[in-house]
Order: sequence, then structure tokens, then C-alpha cells
Amino acid sequence: MIYVLADIHGNEQRFYSVMKQINLQPEDTLYVLGDVIDRHPGGIRILRKIMSMPNAKMILGNHEYMMLRALGFPYDDNWDDGGALGHWYRNGGKVTYDHWKHIRKTIRQEIVDYLHTLPLEIDLEVNGTTYKLVHAAPAEEYDFDAKYKNAPHFAVWKRLKIDYPLSGKYTLIFGHTTTKHFQDRIPMEIWIGNDRIGIDCGSGYPEDSSEGRLACLRLDDGKIFYSEEGKYV
Repeated sequence: MIYVLADIHGNEQRFYSVMKQINLQPEDTLYVLGDVIDRHPGGIRILRKIMSMPNAKMILGNHEYMMLRALGFPYDDNWDDGGALGHWYRNGGKVTYDHWKHIRKTIRQEIVDYLHTLPLEIDLEVNGTTYKLVHAAPAEEYDFDAKYKNAPHFAVWKRLKIDYPLSGKYTLIFGHTTTKHFQDRIPMEIWIGNDRIGIDCGSGYPEDSSEGRLACLRLDDGKIFYSEEGKYV
């Protein structure tokens, strides 16, 4: 079975609630579309869990991108040495950095090395349907917009609108932009369009929010799993 989730944002309760439901088997594959860290305090622990899983594949998110820049290990050449830490903090990075400061240097290096190996997108075919998995947007759509410094910057930061034109060659599955921007549902639900699927259902939202939860889509049959508050492994 093929599972896809995105934007965990350090919420261990929601992550393990979903993991318990899907009961991942060795022959299954879990795709994580970035933003494992920040906003909730469990990001580094979840990231290391994903790193240890032979059947988990991750895509770089803008929060991992910010983290690398803030720590002085940029993912690409969109780099300046001013304001990166503050930018990360303003986007919920303080809880991640507070944990980072207390882990061994060897583990830090393992994490940095892992993040540098992450792709910006993954293409796959399931039951005859071609999917492109991204965090925010397909790098191929980068059009030298002055707002984005290069294709990686675009791929992790672009906010897709409901009518943003795509190539038509695949069904795009993305996170980054919460689905409340595409449909009015509380709590948030996975949004399915004609050629795109948004799966960020607000796991980064506070625990007391009625809107946010973590969503996971099984591509084999379209089954959707949502985290249940108070449920742990």
C-alpha cells in the first residue's frame, strides 16, 4: 500500500494516531511531503523516526529549508547570512531549535546530511494514475518570478491557488497550503480537485483548535485517515 501525508509540524500525538491507524507494513511505502518540524515540540523526534524507517520517503518542506539556512547549512544557493534565524523563529522554529541545542553533534550531522539528500518532488504511478508528490509546487513550474530566488525556493514556498495552471500530465499531491483555502470544512479535510489533491489539514494548528488535524491518503484505494485527538500508539 502507498500512503501520503504532509505537514506534521512536530505534533507527535497526531503523527502516532495516524501511524497506528495505517499500521504500516514492511511492503508498504509512506511518503512524507515535508514540514515534519516546527510549531509543536516533537519535530526532531519525528524526523529521526522517519529517517530510521526503510519504507519511508520524505520530500523537503519549507520548514526544513528554513532550518538548514538558519543553522548555516543551506540546501541551495539561495543564501544570505542575515535574518535566517529570525525568519525561522517567526515561522515556529524556536521549539525545534530548543531541541536541536540539546542533541549530540553526531546526530545533528546525521540530520543535516539527511535533509540535504531530500528531493523536491517524487513521481510515481499507482493503479494506472500518475502522481507528482511535492511540498508546495512542482519545480518545473518555476517561471523566474522575482519573489522566488530559484526552482527549489519556488518548490517549497509557492502557494498554489485553486486555479493555478498545471501541465495535465499528472495528478499533483501537495501540502504547505492548508485545505481551508480550498473548501469550508471544520475540522479540515483533504481537498480533491480535478488534477490536484491538497492534504495539509492543519496539524500545525494548536491542540485546542477545532480546525487542525493530520491527514493521510492511501493512493491504492483513496481511503483517508485522520488523526484522532488524544490517541497515541
